[in-house]
Amino acid sequence: MGLVHIPVFREFQQLAGSAGKNLLLSGLLLLSLSACGGREEQPVQTSLFAMDTYMTLTAYGSATSDALAAASQEINRLERELSRTVEQSDISRLNQDGRAQVSEETAALVSGALAWSEKTGGLFDITIAPLVDLWGITGDSPRVPEQSEIDALLPLVGGSHVHVDGTNLTLDDGCRIDLGGIAKGYASDRVAEILSEQGVTSAAVSLGGNVYVRGSKPDGSGWSVAIQDPQSDGYALTLSLKETFAVTSGGYQRYFTAEDGAVYQHILDPRTGAPADSDLLSVTIIASNGTMADAYSTALYVMGEQDAVSFWRSQQDFDMVLITRDGRIVCTPGLKNLISNTEESYVCQILTA
Repeated sequence: MGLVHIPVFREFQQLAGSAGKNLLLSGLLLLSLSACGGREEQPVQTSLFAMDTYMTLTAYGSATSDALAAASQEINRLERELSRTVEQSDISRLNQDGRAQVSEETAALVSGALAWSEKTGGLFDITIAPLVDLWGITGDSPRVPEQSEIDALLPLVGGSHVHVDGTNLTLDDGCRIDLGGIAKGYASDRVAEILSEQGVTSAAVSLGGNVYVRGSKPDGSGWSVAIQDPQSDGYALTLSLKETFAVTSGGYQRYFTAEDGAVYQHILDPRTGAPADSDLLSVTIIASNGTMADAYSTALYVMGEQDAVSFWRSQQDFDMVLITRDGRIVCTPGLKNLISNTEESYVCQILTA
């Protein structure tokens, strides 16, 4: 049994602080590979910078290069269509003109985002874009706005300001949307489809905090996916996962410190228009749908521990890992036998259904 280190991932984790989701791993710590005669199968790997983050795609088996190239091209295509900062993208045109005819794909994704917003009580909300711009935490000039500025924009937040009629989208005056909270999740879903169509059966994809693992490792075991310790450069725990998506959100990677020493993290609460005052350090969602996992990871972080647990109990179509400010790791029971390592400084708690 040999240990093959996947290079680059740790470097990408450090660099991906400029990305949207913060920040699962980027995680495939080790691949334990075995083969007859001691020979180890070598992976094919490609990397790219897209959607404001570094991404790495790794696959095993024959003819994987074409599959990874197709997946990379798809990610770049989605950025051109979905980014609000790319001129003439569907979302950019919609925000600029207040109305736009978009692709069926974009319309479906916006409709899905509105559905997840409703399901999470508005705590995942694509209409928060004007407030994101006001704070500027993810940009070069962050600032603490006046409460009056926040109050002026809060009435523009909410899914009721977005109107979908087939492929015709309309926004109420002053409203703008941002799909950054689910774009990488949707991209991971599309990558999964492409790898399946191309016959790839063993792969690991890291899209800047959004991870997808296809099948198992070549030796049949699960992929080692590590969740970052929000309070150090290490990892809080490691999970052994197969054929699933894992997405982490937290405020610990992207923030700014004001002149008075106050720290403001980048995930805003749509109810207040200010950075979320959460008792959680990070939320990781493990699910069979990458787009849903992306939306839920943000919403549950804003909810805080008690409401996040209640939401999970009401749905139970995903697993989750909560890292709390008081030093606990809270996991759903479906992950109990998948935890392979836990940082000693945390107390691990397994929820009951």
